Amino acid sequence: MQKSDNRLFKFPKFQDLIIFEDDDLIVINKPPFVASLDNRSGDEVNILRLAKKYHPDAQVCHRLDKDTSGLLLLAKNPETYRLVSMEFERRRVDKIYHAIISGTHTFTNLLVNLPILNQGNKNVSIDRANGKPAETVFNSIQYFRHFTLVECKPITGRMHQIRIHLATQRAAIVGDEMYRGKPVYLSQIKKRGFTMAKGEEEQPIMKRFALHAHQIRFSIEGKEYNFEAPYPKDFATLLKLLEKFDS
Repeated sequence: MQKSDNRLFKFPKFQDLIIFEDDDLIVINKPPFVASLDNRSGDEVNILRLAKKYHPDAQVCHRLDKDTSGLLLLAKNPETYRLVSMEFERRRVDKIYHAIISGTHTFTNLLVNLPILNQGNKNVSIDRANGKPAETVFNSIQYFRHFTLVECKPITGRMHQIRIHLATQRAAIVGDEMYRGKPVYLSQIKKRGFTMAKGEEEQPIMKRFALHAHQIRFSIEGKEYNFEAPYPKDFATLLKLLEKFDS
């Protein structure tokens, strides 16, 4: 499985990630390669640690996979954390992710309803007998010759839900080696005029899987919230190159 190399990644300032803040809530556009919470060894930089330096009472309200970029909600006090957590539990938070998948797929309100079993150690599987209910709705947004940009709406919030549900449709997210997704190389899409220096090894355009938490909508105590997070540089670059060489 491909691992992210944090030695090559410069952690941004927490303040620079914030797209919204009020007395109760902080909303950030999480960069890839940063975990949401502490790992078991507790020895790596993560969003919770960065947030607590900025605001001591900050709590992460939900989590994104380490390599997933996009919208993450943090509460500034225990009451807001409780209210937001209740909205997630009651499935009243609308989340929209964007993913780039291999192949041309026409998804129109495709509902994938396949139970997911968490096997521990970050491994999950589709298990109709023992898995917990998991539902995701998929819609194709933009087509390329060999790839598709897809909107993903998870109704439930299981670990790796979008990733494994797409894999069941033979539409793995590019770069998601855990679910047989292959990385995209420039030489693959730019057939003419592609050259490399002698002895140099080509790197994939994205060094992670192409999944981004793009939009989130919810309300707490009658107040409506709706946020969008722009694509990070690597996701935007891959899309731009696909538009140029794979359309």
